Amino acid sequence: MISFEEEVQRTVSFLKAGKTILYPTDTIWGVGCDATNSRACDKVYAAKKRPKNKSLIILVDTADRLNDYVVNVPAIAYDLIKAAKKPLSIIYAEGKNLARNVSADKSVCIRVVNHDFCKEVIRQLGKPITSTSANLSGQPSAVTYSDITEEMKQSVDYTVQLYHDVLERPQSSTIIRLFEDNTFEIVRQ
Repeated sequence: MISFEEEVQRTVSFLKAGKTILYPTDTIWGVGCDATNSRACDKVYAAKKRPKNKSLIILVDTADRLNDYVVNVPAIAYDLIKAAKKPLSIIYAEGKNLARNVSADKSVCIRVVNHDFCKEVIRQLGKPITSTSANLSGQPSAVTYSDITEEMKQSVDYTVQLYHDVLERPQSSTIIRLFEDNTFEIVRQ
């Protein structure tokens, strides 16, 4: 059995090489890559057969990293993140320092991840990663590893070798859109 640290290092090496990964998150299993690498993001879209006009969620390891990837972080964002009882993805008006194709417009959707493996991969990579559900576009989301189709598993460069036997049924994150006047709307609950 591979150790946590060995698997983090292996996953980071794939991400640094511009590869796609199938991995566990604080919500459901996801398909991801280095969110600053446009070619790798293209591979995520291709793996999912996802239309390019559908943006990808970006995962960061701490709220302190938001200013690295968002042009203007409204003050309320930090309060919302701190108060969230379940995973919360926030759409900000304008992203920066990310691959041009992570978003269909200037906005960017970012979640501060609360999963030990994801946090450590992102920390060691030193960059955010993309996250989109581990299913072909238009198909039901794969909630656990056993729900992921063989076609999806074959479409990525690497599958994380931990958490395959976790049986809990996690949910997708809540998504809200923040506005610069510190108001927000719920996009998905």
